[in-house]
Amino acid sequence: MSHTPRPTPVPAASRLDRLGFYTLAGHVESPRAMLEELRDAERLGLHTAFLSERFNVKEAAALTGAAAAVTERIQIATAATNHNTRHPAVTAAWATTLHRLTGGRFALGLGRGLRPQLDAFGLPPVTTAQLEDFIGLMRRLWRGETVTGHDGPAGRYPQLKLDPEFNEQIPIGLTAFGPATLALAGRAADFVVLHTYFSDETVARCVAHIRQAAEQAGRDPASVQVWSCFATVPDHLPEDERLRRTAARLATYLQVYGDLLVRTNGWDPAALERFRADPVVAGLRGWADAVATPQQIAHIAEILPPEWLASAATGSAERCARSIRAQFDLGVDGVIMHCSTPAELEPVIHAYRRLIRTETTP
Repeated sequence: MSHTPRPTPVPAASRLDRLGFYTLAGHVESPRAMLEELRDAERLGLHTAFLSERFNVKEAAALTGAAAAVTERIQIATAATNHNTRHPAVTAAWATTLHRLTGGRFALGLGRGLRPQLDAFGLPPVTTAQLEDFIGLMRRLWRGETVTGHDGPAGRYPQLKLDPEFNEQIPIGLTAFGPATLALAGRAADFVVLHTYFSDETVARCVAHIRQAAEQAGRDPASVQVWSCFATVPDHLPEDERLRRTAARLATYLQVYGDLLVRTNGWDPAALERFRADPVVAGLRGWADAVATPQQIAHIAEILPPEWLASAATGSAERCARSIRAQFDLGVDGVIMHCSTPAELEPVIHAYRRLIRTETTP
């Protein structure tokens, strides 16, 4: 009989280098900022740079190519791009190009995308079946197969083919929120990125769900790498900026998919309704982290339940380091320090390494 695996803490020695960050986090004016962020990330020894896609100046294929050109060591992963905005042969070729260009440092991370945006593009909602079918197509193309007469959830294709000599081992991952995507990640993906502002209980539950799905699929549960996406905003940043990256960022998530986030965390739905009904929130003409004034953000910070904002690393560098360290006790394999650049995170990274070394020193 299958059982739900208990989250297994990652050994301290492995935790030392399992830190990542999101480059170009949030709203940006120029993608050139990514180049310096990546140089800083390599200098500081971060493990993975994650890239999220927005259809403005954050198109994933262009960004990953630039990231490959200016780095030598750090892993580069999309988290996420959408499977249905490119032809599968284009995506497979892009991933293979990046895989070889980086010497095996590229990973393709997929996500469901935002329903209003997909509707505007004339694209159907992304289903679990589509994602699973698409992952299967990618793996077949990377193995050099010719796919003939495919008619499945991901689409109908008379023939898909890259190169019969291919035998590429490219990691593929999912950004996961709900139970269906978590289960798919466990049975079919190589890595998973959880959402920001998940409570500790939610993170541990998601890890267990992924491990159980992997076990039920006959896979080694430890073979699926789970990353916690953890807002990390140290207090050496200006207060206005800290509030924009915490309260305003959480408010944006609540604007986009508040019901899902509240339900996933087991938060009070009445508090979400009060947030939505607030005149300041209702009067925003866009996402809070992009358009709200400092005064509006300060107000939003006051009306959000404190326990909702607590699922983040804040305070001194040492306090942030302890919060990051605690994420590993929930069973994750890595922590993405979201919402801050590597340069801004440098004191936190040094404090974290000091903390881990004290655990590994006899």
